[in-house]
Amino acid sequence: MEPDEIVGIMLAGRRSSRMGGGVKCLQSLGGKPMLAHVLARLRPQVSDIVISANSDGFAGFGLPVVADSVAGFQGPLAGIEAGLTWVAANRPRATWVVTVPGDTPFIPGDLVRRLANADRAAGTMVVARSETGVHPVVGLWPVTMAVDLRAALASGLRKVSRWAEMQGAAEVFFPPSEIGGRAVDPFFNINRKEDLAAAEGLLKREPEPS
Repeated sequence: MEPDEIVGIMLAGRRSSRMGGGVKCLQSLGGKPMLAHVLARLRPQVSDIVISANSDGFAGFGLPVVADSVAGFQGPLAGIEAGLTWVAANRPRATWVVTVPGDTPFIPGDLVRRLANADRAAGTMVVARSETGVHPVVGLWPVTMAVDLRAALASGLRKVSRWAEMQGAAEVFFPPSEIGGRAVDPFFNINRKEDLAAAEGLLKREPEPS
């Protein structure tokens, strides 16, 4: 699988009700939006990136922004379908996408390579696993899955985990990352103010790559 066959879909639509409101991934972390840290880690691993979001505030990133085709803010599965459909129409060389949430600032530098090299059947999607469990929104998806996913959304399916189970998704285990001598879940996601403070402390131990 060549790099130009893989596009990144940044899932940036989550709200931060437990952090005072607003779009979570636009909260400041280390002096810049949280999303900027995730993008810095993902950019070297893919050919292109598209942001999946249903709100404003992303123009400054210089990337395509795609809104859900399903009304009513139906969650990350709808965002993934919108991203897959956009890639199929606008990046015809790409046959796969990798999905990453915008609130996971410490994703591994070898995330895409390891997902792409997973032992799996042809055309099967792949999801990440760590010591804290399976992370179905961190995964590798065939672009051709867009049509079936759209039909599933129309039937009422909303859980990414359920869709992954239905597809027989392969799993790739990622061990803890070491940051400043501390073991950190590579898919540590920021949900609360305490998580944001912990992430700030980790960034001081290991600055985000530029």
